[in-house]
Amino acid sequence: MEAINVLVVTTEKIEGYKIVEVKGPAFGLIVRSRGIGGDIMAGLKSLVGGEIKQYTAMLEDSRKEAMDRMIKNANQMGANAIVMMRYDSGEIGKNMSEIVAYGTAVIVEAI
Repeated sequence: MEAINVLVVTTEKIEGYKIVEVKGPAFGLIVRSRGIGGDIMAGLKSLVGGEIKQYTAMLEDSRKEAMDRMIKNANQMGANAIVMMRYDSGEIGKNMSEIVAYGTAVIVEAI
């Protein structure tokens, strides 16, 4: 798989660059199921407290995948940067989580 070079920032401006064209919203979405094994382990862990490492790893992987999909979406639009990048998440049913990465796809040039 070819690496895609898209600069991603959470700010509206990029130091040292100027935005020359706004391409529009870019996003990447992923929905993951926790699975019965994870639910059992989380239930047991919730009795004693502490981090549920399986869920932490799943959500971290989901954020990375959502980010990769957003970058691919922006690249398909012809953008070389994404500004105002954010994550959002939610629950679907009792055992699914959705993660979306979104921002504004732009073309930037070095100043």
